[in-house]
Amino acid sequence: MDRVAAFLVAARTTQSLLNASAVSDSWTEPSALPGFTVGGLAEHLAGQILTTARVLTEPPSTDELVPLSEHYSRAAWVGADRDAEPNVIIRDSGEQSAAEGPQALASRVAQALADLERGLPAESADRLIRPPAGPWSLSLHDFLLTRMMEMVVHCDDLAYSLRLDTPSFPEPVRDPVLALLVQLSIRRHGTAAVVRALTRVERAPLSIAAF
Repeated sequence: MDRVAAFLVAARTTQSLLNASAVSDSWTEPSALPGFTVGGLAEHLAGQILTTARVLTEPPSTDELVPLSEHYSRAAWVGADRDAEPNVIIRDSGEQSAAEGPQALASRVAQALADLERGLPAESADRLIRPPAGPWSLSLHDFLLTRMMEMVVHCDDLAYSLRLDTPSFPEPVRDPVLALLVQLSIRRHGTAAVVRALTRVERAPLSIAAF
């Protein structure tokens, strides 16, 4: 399964969770993430699909192309406190969008996913995309991985908020996402800390969180 196919599988899995009755039933309730209602978190999760559909309607980016490691070094939200401006903006955006309600979101996601299933396979993996954290460019291949990571992480957040089982993603989604998170964790905590957390409970650090 190539990156495009993996992304589409992740997007369909995300859509299924977003369409769960528990999401609409708990739309205005607090989520597991402080500052996010269930609706706001659902909007942020759906944004990984909606943003991808939107950027493909735009001309290719002309900004500097950077690798994923540089992308996460530059992104203002990485390592920022919960109440830092970039994270407040992310939460506020989700909460404002949540005012549309779950049915409207479901409709937008369905249309975006249909557009992506129709158009994304024809795109070049080298197409340059400006990510929301820009201004810089990622290859489409790398951009899709950033969206897959967000979907895997926030599907767990949303499912946990609703006491649902976390969605299961197939290996072509799971493995590159976990590899990316391990790389980011090593950058933040060092190789030894990550190795110990995975293999040595008696000397594992308290956290190897990637962000």
